[in-house]
Amino acid sequence: MGRTKSSDRWLREHHQDPYVNQSREDGYRSRASYKLIEIDRKDGLFKRGQTVVDLGAAPGGWSQVAAEKVGSNGTVLASDILPMEPIPDVDFVQGDFTEQAVLDELLQKLDGRPVDLVISDMAPNMSGVPSVDIPSAMHLVELGLEMANEVLRPGGTFVTKVFQGEGFDDLLRTMKRDFRRVASRKPDASRDRSREQYQVCMGFRGR
Repeated sequence: MGRTKSSDRWLREHHQDPYVNQSREDGYRSRASYKLIEIDRKDGLFKRGQTVVDLGAAPGGWSQVAAEKVGSNGTVLASDILPMEPIPDVDFVQGDFTEQAVLDELLQKLDGRPVDLVISDMAPNMSGVPSVDIPSAMHLVELGLEMANEVLRPGGTFVTKVFQGEGFDDLLRTMKRDFRRVASRKPDASRDRSREQYQVCMGFRGR
């Protein structure tokens, strides 16, 4: 099967993308690493010794950044339905964290430690149909928020990818109820044509 014009265009953009080239130089697995780096620069997400949970972690770009930031005394626990090659100082659980067995494994690995930061770059497989894609994306955010509410310490932080669309206003109200400060970020590394943005929710009010 031959490549389509859209796939050819994507390949050209991918190979010309400065963040893709930079990630190869810096040893990051994904250009998405720079989105998290920029958000951290603006909002001060990370501190040495923190406990971090990375949802939808594969291929590992965000986990790499988190492990660097929290240092050897910190903990990074990552999870994804897809497999992920090992990363030094990152504990990985493969599976759907919304399934009880996977959640139990994650909680067991946390061993009662309160979590300082939950990060999520999860997104559904996009069909190109907004009426299908936006609800699917919102559902993933809601699941991540539920997980954050379960494991975060009071004062903790939740960072998640979102897509503007139906349901966003209700989601934002929930975030503002659960956290003291909520900000929207569109990192430079996020492609201009993408509808994605990131919600940074700080100061978890506690369960």
